[in-house]
Amino acid sequence: MKKLQQILAVLAMFFVIIGVLITSFEIVIYGDSQYGFYEKEYRKYEVADSLDMKLEDVMEVTGYMMDYLIGRKDELSIVTDVDGKRQDFFNEQDRLHMADVKHLFLGGLKLRTLVLGTAVLLIIFLAVRGADVKKLLPRAYSIAGGIFFLILVFLGVAFSIDFTACFRIFHEIFFTNDLWLFDPAEDYMIRMLPEGFFADMALRIALTFVVFLLALKGVFVLGRIIFAKRKRDGELTGQS
Repeated sequence: MKKLQQILAVLAMFFVIIGVLITSFEIVIYGDSQYGFYEKEYRKYEVADSLDMKLEDVMEVTGYMMDYLIGRKDELSIVTDVDGKRQDFFNEQDRLHMADVKHLFLGGLKLRTLVLGTAVLLIIFLAVRGADVKKLLPRAYSIAGGIFFLILVFLGVAFSIDFTACFRIFHEIFFTNDLWLFDPAEDYMIRMLPEGFFADMALRIALTFVVFLLALKGVFVLGRIIFAKRKRDGELTGQS
C-alpha cells in the first residue's frame, strides 16, 4: 500500500510539473500584452529591415497573429505595408501552418487543465486513504522534479550543440506535414520569426520553468519547516 501511495504521489507531482511547464510557455508567449520581448528580438535581428517594414507595423502584425493563436481572431489575415507593397502579410502556407500551431497551443492549455485536475484528485485520494501527504508530497516532488531537471539539462545541451537539428526534430514530432518548412524569399513570416528568435524564446521558457520548479521546491521546504515547528510546539505544550 505504501509503495502504491508513493507511485501515485510521484505521478501527481509529474502532472503538476507538466502543468507548470505549459504555464511557463504561456507566460513567455503571452505574459506581456505589449509584446516587449518580441519587439526587443525584432530589433536584435533587424526584422523590420529584412521585411522593408516599419517596426510599428511589424508589431501590429504580431499582435494580430498572437490574437489568432489564442483564439481571439478567426482568420489569419492582415493587410500591411511589406516589401514595398500593401498586401496581406500572410500567405496560404502561413495560414495552414499557423492553424496547426493554434490547435497545438490551445490543446496544450486544455492538457494543463486536465493534468492539474488529475493531480488534485490524486492528492485528495491519497489524503482520504490516510496517506501522510505532508511528508509524501515533498519527497514525490523531489523525485519528479529531479527527473524533469535531468531532462531539461539534456535538452539544453542538445539545443546548445545543434539548435537547428533539435528545432527540426521538434516540428517532425508535433506536426504531421512539412508546412513548417518556409522559404525566406517568399514567406514573410519566417523573416519576422527567424531561428534566433525561437532559440532566445526557448531559453526564456527554460529559465521561467526552472524558476517555477525552484519556487515550488521552496514552498515544500517552507511547509515542512512550518509543520515540524508546529509538531515541536505541540510536543512541548503536551509536556508542560
